[in-house]
Amino acid sequence: MGNWCMKQRHQVYHEDPSVLASETHFTVREVKLLYKLFKKLSSSIIDDGFISREEFQLGLVQNSKKQSFFADRMFNLFDYKNDGVIDFGEFVRSLSIFHPDTPEAKKVAFAFGLYDIWQTGFIETEEVKEMILAFLDESDLTLSDDTVELIISKTFEEADSKRDGKIDTEEFKDFAARNPSLLKNMTIPYLKCKYSKSKLIQHSMQARRLFDLEHTSLNS
Repeated sequence: MGNWCMKQRHQVYHEDPSVLASETHFTVREVKLLYKLFKKLSSSIIDDGFISREEFQLGLVQNSKKQSFFADRMFNLFDYKNDGVIDFGEFVRSLSIFHPDTPEAKKVAFAFGLYDIWQTGFIETEEVKEMILAFLDESDLTLSDDTVELIISKTFEEADSKRDGKIDTEEFKDFAARNPSLLKNMTIPYLKCKYSKSKLIQHSMQARRLFDLEHTSLNS
């Protein structure tokens, strides 16, 4: 146990791989492989031992300049300490959500967090609309205003069982159970594979598909 990696200049502390392995679905060897990916991402702009918002976006959408709504949403969930950067512990624990062996309840909770933009504990119509419009913009797709409103209306008709104009965690859980495709991108099969360092980096960098959650819901 103890300091696995310490940079004196920035006082960067990375948790022991055995600790992270005990709290996630990764083995110690896999945690060490994930550190190679973390190191690659955290040094892509500034080598300071943390993944910044810009570095996170660069790794996911290959562009650190163009604003990505979905990259921002994912970054905010990975940065659960809310200190503006992702450390190695946050990186591993967050990636573990996408492991095939992670219970569905945790995947549902994470997906709910993506949609709960205002962090109120509910998903409201304006939040769903913002997700849809952001997806269309970043995918260079176009839908009429009427079509967008119809999608929102149908979503709430099915998910908002209490008819109070918002979707709570239990309603979202039930909605996801009836629409399994909603969670399709919450699992990355490669995270369970026996892979080399190069394959880990290659497949993990394809995580852009995690942001297709809204596209998945549109087609469910």
